[in-house]
Amino acid sequence: EVQLVESGGGLVQAGGSLRLSCAASGFTFDDYAIGWFRQAPGKEREGVSCISSSDGSTYYADSVKGRFTISSDNAKNTVYLQMNSLKPEDTAVYYCAADRSQVLCPSVFGSWGQGTQVTVSS
Repeated sequence: EVQLVESGGGLVQAGGSLRLSCAASGFTFDDYAIGWFRQAPGKEREGVSCISSSDGSTYYADSVKGRFTISSDNAKNTVYLQMNSLKPEDTAVYYCAADRSQVLCPSVFGSWGQGTQVTVSS
């Protein structure tokens, strides 16, 4: 069974940094696309970043370009999201998702983690 577990969330002041981890089991990243999403209270879920484990291609939402970096350690079956220069508007629950696809950001992800809370204070 595919399982995804997020970690690394917490409370940080504006301008600070956090690194989120998404540990996968039940599959390997070789043929998968991995995405990071976030959802703030009262708002729709927002796509943040994607990575293709097969070729390393990446995508970033305009709101996080230049501040966030996604990376993959295939030997550890883990994807990271390094978040720098955090802003209060980055506050949300962050989820990772996976789907067996050669597309960088599939329209549908089949597997989801439980999420990790990120809170940025002003």
